[in-house]
Amino acid sequence: QVQLVESGGGSVQAGGSLRLSCAASTRTFNNYIIGWFRQAPGKEREFVAAISGTGGLTYYADSVKGRFTISRDNAKNTVFLQMFSLRAEDTAAYYCASSSLWLVRDRAQYGNWGQGTQVTVSS
Repeated sequence: QVQLVESGGGSVQAGGSLRLSCAASTRTFNNYIIGWFRQAPGKEREFVAAISGTGGLTYYADSVKGRFTISRDNAKNTVFLQMFSLRAEDTAAYYCASSSLWLVRDRAQYGNWGQGTQVTVSS
């Protein structure tokens, strides 16, 4: 069981930046793939980015590629999502989740989820 807590959300104007954090409570953090998903009101939860346990592999949704960067600090049990050039359509609740399989776009592969952090981008 991995407990995940997101932080760093907030309100920002279009073109601005935010950095989200996902802190995990587990002794085996580097065993887990961590993914970020987001859910806007009235829409399904969608994949944003994922990173392998060592940090050597990353994968992004096309909609955020080149604007968002996922990274991790295994010594601090934390994954980061640095978001640049934010757009109004990035407005959503952002969730991190843990998985053991590199099927990163599939929500069903993620066993533990955080409570989410809200990102609001105004145009």
